[in-house]
Amino acid sequence: MNNPFFIIGSIFAASVICAFLPKKVRPAFALLTSAFLLMASFELYRLSPALWSLFGYSSILRVDTLSSFVILFIAVFGILIVLYSMGFLKGNEEVTNGHYYSYILATLAGSIGAVLANNLLIFISFWGFLGITLYLLISLGGEAARTPAKKTFIIVGGSDALMVLGLAMIWRMSGHMMMDGRPIPLENNMAIYAFVCLALGAFAKAGALPLHTWIPDSSEAAPLPVMAFLPASLDKLIGIYFLARLSFGIFSVRPNTFASIFLLTIGSVTIIAAVMMALIQHNMKRLLSYHAVSQVGYMVLGIGTANPVGIAGGLFHMLNHAIYKCLLFLTAGAVEKKTQTTDLDRLGGIAGAMPVTFVCFLVGSLAISGIPPLNGFVSKWMVYQGLIDLGRTGSKLWVIWLVSAMFGSALTLASFMKLLHAVFLGQRGVKKELEEAAPSMSAPSVILAALCIAFGVFAFELPLKYFIVPAAGGAMSYIGLWQPGLATILIIAGLGIGALIYLAGNVKNARVSEPFVGGESLSAEERPTGTEFYNTVTELPLFGNIYKAAKNGLFDIYEVGRRMTFGLSGILQYLHNGVLPTYLVWCLIGMLILFVIFVRIIG
Repeated sequence: MNNPFFIIGSIFAASVICAFLPKKVRPAFALLTSAFLLMASFELYRLSPALWSLFGYSSILRVDTLSSFVILFIAVFGILIVLYSMGFLKGNEEVTNGHYYSYILATLAGSIGAVLANNLLIFISFWGFLGITLYLLISLGGEAARTPAKKTFIIVGGSDALMVLGLAMIWRMSGHMMMDGRPIPLENNMAIYAFVCLALGAFAKAGALPLHTWIPDSSEAAPLPVMAFLPASLDKLIGIYFLARLSFGIFSVRPNTFASIFLLTIGSVTIIAAVMMALIQHNMKRLLSYHAVSQVGYMVLGIGTANPVGIAGGLFHMLNHAIYKCLLFLTAGAVEKKTQTTDLDRLGGIAGAMPVTFVCFLVGSLAISGIPPLNGFVSKWMVYQGLIDLGRTGSKLWVIWLVSAMFGSALTLASFMKLLHAVFLGQRGVKKELEEAAPSMSAPSVILAALCIAFGVFAFELPLKYFIVPAAGGAMSYIGLWQPGLATILIIAGLGIGALIYLAGNVKNARVSEPFVGGESLSAEERPTGTEFYNTVTELPLFGNIYKAAKNGLFDIYEVGRRMTFGLSGILQYLHNGVLPTYLVWCLIGMLILFVIFVRIIG
């Protein structure tokens, strides 16, 4: 239980065994295996720090204050997703007839291996393996998932190639591939190139711009538990974990240097660009996926500050985002399971029929929007402090980073007000009878919603004390003061007074009328859905052109690369048409060019 080689090997072996078990047994077997991993992760957390060697190679695996809490929450998300999948995928023969649970277990094993790896070659091996399982899991969505899965494989695989190049440069500079060696100062071009290559790999896994486009496309096609497990939670944990390792373990990022400004720029652009795309979406899963991208910007911003409170804020937001984004996707899955749609134009008014799902989704929405006293507020507040502290150390651009972060948070809240109205409030869209999701689907959502509340109200007593502050380097000073306990009491008091005022009115005798405009009742086809709330922004001259360009794929690195590749191949195909006179002309032109070069050399 406390030997990582045994743990990783056991989970890998379980994933293989699961593939050959009867289909009805696989969910229970996967649940038991994920429970074993959760217990083992507690043992590893308790052992931190520790090193393990194998076959004479020292320090192959390592658990420390950063990796220990990451593997703990990988295990938590694993068991919750398996439990949720048992309800969500029930009756879905297209997915369950495949090797879904086997792939999930293999992903858990690869994730633990990547986080515990202390040797970069071991790390990149697990990292590449996770790209394969990501492709396989997205492919379970059927015919519609083929293109998104291929796109994911190319973007993530392409970034992996850049990472291999970065590792080669690290070997050239340091002569070793250990993560716990002396950090490499970013003082020359090769070090900067290596840092950028490896950072792009982390961006692709976590979903930061410009390597993010596989997430929105996959969201509509992949099975929903896959989106909750990978892009929403696991990939964020692993991607940002590696970015933190890269910035303060392998290299040494300092405030106001090129690397710091590079990270801050990527973070700010990711926040604003992705949340602006989320505003205009009409599909629930696609909207949530753009927010999954946007929130990565806060994590990158926090790490880019290169100061203790900012780094701690970025790591805390990494954990918080994995919790509330997984929660939001799980509740969206409950809605999809019962209504058979995630089209916002067809949803609405289901809060009364699915109260547990509604409350959990509301908690997740407020958490991601940074509303106190929930966990998202605390981590964003720490990132803001890191940016302010950056200004105190001489940065001239700190105001731009801070405004971007705060403006993005405001747009996030606006977007979720639209989403809450379109899905749960207003007139009923789906006319059939609805009921609450099964306990196996509701229980993970309730647990995650409780974590959103607990990690906000008891932020200093629980996550910061035991997970974040030790991982960020120990004690730190805060510019501002946040007392979540007092704030929670005041918020509850305010809500209680509001409820008393509401109940004091003549509620029982209130008149209930059908919605109407100008005295005319609205039909179901004319009901306000809320999906058009922010369409005005697309009509503004500048933003309209940007949205149009985004719709045409001009900001999609995969689409741009595909067009360039096929464009070049089309030109070459036109030139090599198989006609002999054409080839003779090209030979003549080549001879003339060689002749001119020869004459210039002789002259």
